[in-house]
Amino acid sequence: MSKRILITGCAGLIGSNLARWIVGHTDDQVFGIDDVSCGLRQNIPRGMTWREMTLGRGHSYRYIESERPNIVYHFAAYAAECLSPFVRCHNYQNNLVATAEIVNACIRAGVERLVFTSSAAVYGNIEAPYSEDATPIPMDPYGVAKLACEHDIRIAGEQHGLDWCILRPHNVYGPGQSPWQAYRNVFGIWMDRHMRGLPLQVYGDGGQRRAFTFIGDILEPLFMAGMNPAASRQTINLGGSQPISVLDAAHTLAGLLDGAEIEHVDARHEVRDCWCTTQLSQQLLGYRDRTDLDTGLWRMWRWVQQATRERAMLPAIEVSQGVPGYWLRTND
Repeated sequence: MSKRILITGCAGLIGSNLARWIVGHTDDQVFGIDDVSCGLRQNIPRGMTWREMTLGRGHSYRYIESERPNIVYHFAAYAAECLSPFVRCHNYQNNLVATAEIVNACIRAGVERLVFTSSAAVYGNIEAPYSEDATPIPMDPYGVAKLACEHDIRIAGEQHGLDWCILRPHNVYGPGQSPWQAYRNVFGIWMDRHMRGLPLQVYGDGGQRRAFTFIGDILEPLFMAGMNPAASRQTINLGGSQPISVLDAAHTLAGLLDGAEIEHVDARHEVRDCWCTTQLSQQLLGYRDRTDLDTGLWRMWRWVQQATRERAMLPAIEVSQGVPGYWLRTND
């Protein structure tokens, strides 16, 4: 029997790609919510019904209750992690408060399962690879907000019977990722800078290690997080397992771009190493590392070259003390 599926953040990288995958692989009905502050209108699949709406203001209740979704995939967020100490109010409003609204709406509408994309940012600067049973110690307000959302969803499950699955993806990239977000999506930032004749910036020595996750590799696992009975009330890492230094990643991308140069700028406050275990995602969601970085970046670069530029809505800096100078110069 087909289901009614709501995707918040349906114009973003993950939401739009999952919507397109569901439309192409199932007979489920998909509809969405997005305020297009971070995503791109061009990402939304043709024929998909969606409502332009900002979460966290109480506007979604009537819409969700009237549409009666079976499954809700909640991807909408403001995910500029390293900027979050300088936009605390914006961060908590658009992550924690927005998610609380979705939790309320799911309870009121009798949703069968809420799938929430948290983040590996909840773990903080502990030893990698992170396993789901590690004690989270976030080191920035973005990670704090995501962890608070996790706790709130679990409480809703205990008190109101809301079924849930929490996913912790990390460093997802690929076609559909906006290259015009000044503070997030490192590959998009680098591609945009290259198109403007600027070097690829690497913070500090570039020895920070990340495991990048190609969007195409996680679409079916994302879907299964909402459908597999075994994923009920599970917290699951989701993403790549092959760490690479940021500097090596920059060189990998530069090898695909004609004449790209790399420059080092001052280090910033960030986790040194970030990648996760994959055993649980393989077992419950069927996740596999299928796309190597060269292939994934080439597919993303081809998409970026034909994408239509859309205006990025940047939050106002709330605390300027300690903001790196190269962030204040967002057009550099």
